[in-house]
Parts: sequence; C-alpha cells; structure tokens
Amino acid sequence: MEIIDFSKTNSLLNRFVAEIRDVAVQTDRMRFRRNIARIGEVMAYELSKRLDYTAKPVKTPLGTANVSTHDDEVVLCTILRAGLVFHEGFLNYYDDAANAFISAYRRYKDETEFDIVTEYLAAPTIEGKTLIITDPMLATGCSMEACWHAIRAKGEPRRVHIASIIATEQAVQHVQAVFPDERTTVWCAAIDPELNEHSYIVPGLGDAGDLAYGPKD
Repeated sequence: MEIIDFSKTNSLLNRFVAEIRDVAVQTDRMRFRRNIARIGEVMAYELSKRLDYTAKPVKTPLGTANVSTHDDEVVLCTILRAGLVFHEGFLNYYDDAANAFISAYRRYKDETEFDIVTEYLAAPTIEGKTLIITDPMLATGCSMEACWHAIRAKGEPRRVHIASIIATEQAVQHVQAVFPDERTTVWCAAIDPELNEHSYIVPGLGDAGDLAYGPKD
C-alpha cells in the first residue's frame, strides 16, 4: 500500500494546511471551509495522475483533436459531517463522479472510550469502480474502517483511494491492516505523530466539523 504524505514536499498545499491549523485564522469559518475545499482540489488533481487514460477524439470547429481523458468510473464517498466541504473540493474536479455519503460518529462510553457508529448510507454501486473516500481527519482509523465495511455492501471496487488532510501514524497503520494492500493508496496532507487521551490528533487542528459548521450541542 502506498502512503503519500504531501508535507514531505514543498508546494502551495502547505499554506492551506498552515491556515487551517492556525488558531488565529480558524476564527474565520468561511476561510476555513474554503481552505479545506482547496486542499481537496489539489489532492484531486494529484490523484488524477494515477487514473487510467486513453486518447479520445474531440470535434473542434476546425477539425478533430485527440485528448487523453481518464476512463475510471469514479465514486466519491465522504463521511458526514466534517467531510462535506472536503468532498466538495474533490467534486469540483471530478464533476461527473457518482457520490456516496456515510454517517459515522463516536458514541462515548466514558470520557475516553468510544465506539464508532454508522447509521446512514446513501451510495450507488461501487462494483469495479474507482472509490475515493474523503475524510479530513484520520485520527484512529476506526471511522474509516467502519465506512469501508458499510460501503462494501454496494460492491467491490477495482481501486481505492483514501484522502485525508491530517492523519496520525497510528491511523495509517490501522488502515494498512484493514484495506486491501494491492488496491489502496492513502493520500495525506500531513501525518502527525500522536493522539491525546481523548483520541484527538496532536498537534492536529481541533474538531474540523465544528470549525467548518459550528459547534454541536
């Protein structure tokens, strides 16, 4: 399984990641959402280089041009609710993709222990398709595992891409143990070293859903 960590290279993406981490910038909820979407757009472009392409004729006013475009049938899947704006960034580039949505949340048993609960799935068939699962925060990897088990009711994808903005080393290892190694690629804007006692990423950025859409009761 290939793990791609964009923070190891210098690019404009790092600026967007710096801003969503910055407590001074996080107070601007609109800018936070836009930066999340922009990260999604950059990742969507980079990921597109791994799709399969063939040249196809395009009729122009003066003749015919052969243009290589991808052949993959893409399904974009996101985990509600934090993943919505990240998903939007991908959808801006894969505008003809099919879409899937899964709810997954932590049901706490006490201050630190929790189960991952999935209650909603709306998805097309993923049989033989290229599945891109977007979730901005990959803390433990348990929500991603729950998403994978749920979406497989819709078929077996030909290829899987997992896109996250900030992950932990622990979560990446968990994903490696759960997903099919030969068909999966993990894309991260950054991989942070640890979780705190509440399983939040450190240094991370806080709760992405709350920062994007406001706090929950």
